[in-house]
This record gives sequence, structure tokens and C-alpha cells, in this order.
Amino acid sequence: MTQAPPPTADTVRRLARSLLPGGDGPDVRPVAEGAEHSTWWVGSRHVLRLAPDRDRAVRQRRELRLRDLVRPHLGVGVPVSVAHGEWAAGLTYTLDTRLPGGTAADHDVSAVGEDDLAGLLTGLREVPVREAEALGVPRVGPRSLEALRRAAVRAAEHLAEADEFAPTRLAQLTPPAAAQLTAPASVLVHHALHGEHLVVSADGRVRGILDWTGAVVGDPAEDIAGLARAVGAPAAVRAATLAGYGARPCLRGLWLARCDTVICLSETVRGRDAGPLPPLREQVRRAWEAILLERVTELRDGPDEAL
Repeated sequence: MTQAPPPTADTVRRLARSLLPGGDGPDVRPVAEGAEHSTWWVGSRHVLRLAPDRDRAVRQRRELRLRDLVRPHLGVGVPVSVAHGEWAAGLTYTLDTRLPGGTAADHDVSAVGEDDLAGLLTGLREVPVREAEALGVPRVGPRSLEALRRAAVRAAEHLAEADEFAPTRLAQLTPPAAAQLTAPASVLVHHALHGEHLVVSADGRVRGILDWTGAVVGDPAEDIAGLARAVGAPAAVRAATLAGYGARPCLRGLWLARCDTVICLSETVRGRDAGPLPPLREQVRRAWEAILLERVTELRDGPDEAL
């Protein structure tokens, strides 16, 4: 796999100056956290993302085409590339417009912002799957919720020893319940609706979605799960319901998020992952917020359950 040395500020500055000529060149500074690519702010209006290896270069090239495909279907912003090419042999870059706003960690999503998220989920379902696959977007099968539940039970036991989590909370998801929560029909899935990928304005509106390199055709409950971790379970379920998803996809997304957060927190507490603990604890808190839908004890098939 081709991989270049990490770009320095001088490397980025020279590239930015060649793309945005004039004056002494724009100020550049690295984006602190959460970026899959080496990512730099360029002045106040642009973001420069550099793929560090060939695999991510392939995904970045695909992302440029995919953003053009999804943009007409979404009610939220998608970055526009003003320049793209190679910053090293076989390794790509894209200079994107910077969408105004902060992240979901900076601003709470308002009720109107939940409407924005509903529009996002609705738009993703409307994107023609065949056209996405023609661009090279991979099709991924649904995860086994029962296998994830078993892994979360083991992780919760370790967290209980560290006084981080009460394993009894997972008792709500029984094996029969997990078996009921099957994946709905495949749609285009962003697959990384993390808090840092949601652009949220100070008034709580969701103004844009960043980083489409991990998009797949697959289980839409994965995006509901991402939103549960990013903005909380109630807001995620309300948005998914507004988008037309029924009880099964919503509950499946909720429990994917809950199991994932417990497992991730356990890996970090045990020293198997070097990530910081506070954001993971916050994700656990958000994913485990109570929702009224949890009171449903028997799911019946209905017209919306196929969604």
C-alpha cells in the first residue's frame, strides 16, 4: 500500500498556495480530531483533506462523485470540491468549501434540526441504489444484532468491574427481541454519522453532513444508530420516525448504538484502544437515553415496518 509521510504544515501551505494563489497564501492549521484523512483548515472558507494511503485515495475519488449524486436528494448541505488532484504519487486531495457552523458537540440539535435529520434520512433512501453502486459504493450486509448483544454483555461485565456501567441495563434486549429486530431493505447509508460529521448551527439547525468516504449500500439502522450516539436516542428516533421508518428499524438502530457504545467504552477502559474516555462516556449517555418506544413489548407487522 502506497503511503507517504504525514504532510507537514509547509507541505500543506505550498499546496494551498498553489490552489488559492494571491498574497502570502492562506493560513493553514490542522483539524484537531475525528478526521479520517489528514485534514487542514485553509483560511476561513476551505478545508483541505489529504488521503494518506491508496485505499483512502480510492474512497476519496468515489466520494467526489457520490456527493454530486446525493446533493439533489438531501435537504442539508454537502461540501463542494473547488479543487482536487494528487498531493503525492497515487494519493489524492480535495479542497472543499467549508460549511458554516459547529459540530453536534458544539451545539444541541433543535426540534427544527430534527426535521433536518429526517430530511437527510429520507433523502438517503431516495438515492438510486444502482447509481450509487455504479460509482463503486460497496454493498454491505446487516450485522447480527444477537452477536453484537452477546459481545456487549461481555463488555458490560468488564465495565461493571470498573464501576462504569450496570450490566442489568442490557437485559432489556433479550435474544428473542434481537431476533425480531431484523434489518430493513438496503438503502444508501452514510455509515459515519458521528457528531463531528454533523454541521450544526448555533440555532440548532443541521446545516451539512461531512465525510462521505465510508458510505455503503446497506442497513439504514446503522445511520439511526450513528445519530443516537451523536445527538441522543430520542432525537434520533424522532428523526427516523419523521422519515417514515417504523418501530423495528428505529429500535434496531437504538440497540446497535447501545451495544456499540458499551463495547467501545470497554475496549478503552481496558487499554485496548487509546481513544479518550470522556467522548465515549458521552456517547454511552446519549445512546442510553430513554425513549417511549422502548415500552413496546410486542411488535406487529404494519405497512411501515418494511421501511
